Amino acid sequence: MTSAGTRSDEADEGPDEPTARILCDTAALAAAAPTEATVAWKLTESGRQLDANVVRLTPGRHVAPHAEPDLDVLLLVVSGDGTLGTLGPPEAAEQQPLTPGALVWLPHGSTRSLTAGDDGLAYLTVHGRRPGMQIGRPR
Repeated sequence: MTSAGTRSDEADEGPDEPTARILCDTAALAAAAPTEATVAWKLTESGRQLDANVVRLTPGRHVAPHAEPDLDVLLLVVSGDGTLGTLGPPEAAEQQPLTPGALVWLPHGSTRSLTAGDDGLAYLTVHGRRPGMQIGRPR
């Protein structure tokens, strides 16, 4: 900033200036036929507060039941189909259908699994960025 409160030309061109931009074409990523389960794209920009991935599963592949203890996750189905498995007491366990456009909230602590349908499954996940590994005492 200059003394008059306006930006200098140098400040506008700084390499660390946050810039809104298109990161990828999720439809194009999802359209490419995967040969196995793969992360097709991930957010790698420095200084970010989020982590995000586009994952593609081939038909019938699955992500085994697991729980994320610390982070809520949003999952958006980009293409294909499949099922979201939720665990809990046997009377509460469900298999919920996933289709393009489905937006799923996976709250921290919840157990979930994903299974790709006959057309495979491509989805975007977004969550807060994990802190870096630190040396410390175990919990």
